[in-house]
Amino acid sequence: MENEASLFKVLADPTRLRLAVLLSIRGETCVCMLADALDAPEYRISRHLGIMRSAGVVEARREGTWMHYKLSGARNRLEKCLQECFRDCLADHETVKADMERLSTAACKAG
Repeated sequence: MENEASLFKVLADPTRLRLAVLLSIRGETCVCMLADALDAPEYRISRHLGIMRSAGVVEARREGTWMHYKLSGARNRLEKCLQECFRDCLADHETVKADMERLSTAACKAG
């Protein structure tokens, strides 16, 4: 039960839960676009994604100067159910709808 409790601790933070939901709906996404979607600074989103990565919730891929994140493959039935729930149960949440609207217009900045 320690692994399951750790997973829930990571997802208990509202920002990390929002990130997990967005990644479950959208798939791999650049950190700059996630920051725009959550209307938060990139450093804050990167910090949360780092915590999620350490817990095995997300995977990262570098493309030039940009980091792209996606949900990790489900390691067990609980994670599979949670990822499905993020897509199916939380997609209609008002916060997620607003995040998705901002994400739809987000673009990585040249830099």
